[in-house]
Amino acid sequence: MNTIWDIWQPDEPQLALCRRLAEELNISLPSAKLLVKRGISSAQEARAYIRPSLSQTHDPMRMRDMDKAVSRLARAVRQQEHILIYGDYDVDGTTAVALTYRILRPYVQHLDYYIPDRYTEGYGISFKGVDYAAEHQCSLVIALDCGIKEIDKIAYAHKHHIDFIICDHHTPGDTLPDAVAVLNPHRTDCNYPYKELSGCGVGYKFMQAWLRNEGKDESPLIPVLQLLAMSIASDIMPLTDENRILTYFGLKEMNAHPLLGIKALTEVAGLTGKPITMLDLQYKIGPRINAGGRISSGAEAVALLIADNEEDARNKAIAIDTYNKERQTFQKKVADEALQMLASDPLNPSRHTTIVYSPDWNKGVVGIAASRLIETYYRPTIVLTASENGLISGSARSVAGYNIYNAIDSCSDLLTHFGGHAFAAGVTMPLDALDEFRRRMEDYVSRTILPAQLQPTIHIEQEIQFEDITENFIKVIRCLEPFGPENPRPVFVTRHLINNRSTKRVGKKGEHLHLDLTDTKAAMQGIAFNMGDMATDIQNGVPVDVCYSPEENTFNHYTTLQMRAHDIKKSNLL
Repeated sequence: MNTIWDIWQPDEPQLALCRRLAEELNISLPSAKLLVKRGISSAQEARAYIRPSLSQTHDPMRMRDMDKAVSRLARAVRQQEHILIYGDYDVDGTTAVALTYRILRPYVQHLDYYIPDRYTEGYGISFKGVDYAAEHQCSLVIALDCGIKEIDKIAYAHKHHIDFIICDHHTPGDTLPDAVAVLNPHRTDCNYPYKELSGCGVGYKFMQAWLRNEGKDESPLIPVLQLLAMSIASDIMPLTDENRILTYFGLKEMNAHPLLGIKALTEVAGLTGKPITMLDLQYKIGPRINAGGRISSGAEAVALLIADNEEDARNKAIAIDTYNKERQTFQKKVADEALQMLASDPLNPSRHTTIVYSPDWNKGVVGIAASRLIETYYRPTIVLTASENGLISGSARSVAGYNIYNAIDSCSDLLTHFGGHAFAAGVTMPLDALDEFRRRMEDYVSRTILPAQLQPTIHIEQEIQFEDITENFIKVIRCLEPFGPENPRPVFVTRHLINNRSTKRVGKKGEHLHLDLTDTKAAMQGIAFNMGDMATDIQNGVPVDVCYSPEENTFNHYTTLQMRAHDIKKSNLL
């Protein structure tokens, strides 16, 4: 796919600010531009950003209904009621349940948790889950990462004299469930200053508020930041404001004092002895946690994350690693078969959406498969499979800048259930509604999506020369971590690069490219995945522009600086 390079162009006031910060902080102009690009406008703000503190996070009592939630939980703990912690089966939900369970366990005698079965109950609060609470005499249920649209399930719970506290971050409907408290920063009447918390993040703020209100020791909130960091990374939440601070300390704690379950996961993931990064959470640890709910039960992930015995944690991590291998097999099958369907559809090249269905696909991997399809056909994508009671269900994924939730909402009359975010959602519908759903989604998206949104865009911070990449420049980049959505790892472009000595194809099939390039003043080596076809041109002296991130590569205890190329284009020398 032809990518768009969007290079940030600071205006004159921003350039003046860059020059001032460079002087006040004694850093280079390219380093100062990194700070200004992130909204930093003073030396004081820069120092606070580079050295985050948990004191910079927001007062949890500012969230709507937090006072009601804290009061009801305090009564339940005081009266030793049976409490059930209920959460979704993905990473965000299972980490939220584990976090809440860990905080409440010392104070609650009758504490249980429940994760719905992905296949028999589906997403969210289920009637079966409410029945479980009733059978186990639970009078209070804390629902995490779900519940914002479960009006009928909460009404059903009332008949069993069960109270619910909902901690969610998904888009609310027009009517809220009749729960004791509904904690969700996306409520239109909620004045909480930061709206982008994960479901686990809302649960964390609830526990923080309760401990603080009860005058209890808040130190147990520090180790569970590891769980919160996992949820933020895996749910692809923006790494801004409070999320960045909480993730910063979560990663710090994970690397210094990992919970037993997380330590066991890093071992099976081959990360022993290596610093855990956001990329590790997204691509190695998170998928293993998710595999529990996709292949077996999300409750197994919770059991791992609350384990307090090293051998028990190791055994549970090994089991989850096995599920992850199965997940990879199922995922490849779905993606391969979907790509075959699309390749045989003569109308596929002209479509603005990808909507595929097969009754034989594994329901637990359709979301991942949707993300994989976007790598081939860059457009809003929904992958569906057979569900219960003659229904079909699946997962939607969007492209940068396009709100797929709104598109799905325009077809809500065809759906039995839907929910999610701007870039990811879940849908359930009768099978006979599929053709009309396809038609209306294609019509809506074709009318509302911009042409540029159908092309992958690389957002580039600035154009630099190799000589700008000094040790201090790399230190500034390191201080901007952790990286993620809305705080991405900085990407730069250097133009008119030519082969230095050893640019060549690498990989089993020569599909990758080892770079060794120079701008005539300095040289740098690096790697360009799946760009092996560029080797001949570069070897023959064709100048190229390279879009890349500089990164440190450690091998045999020796660290070097290299570039990780995101895209390469032939230079325009005119």
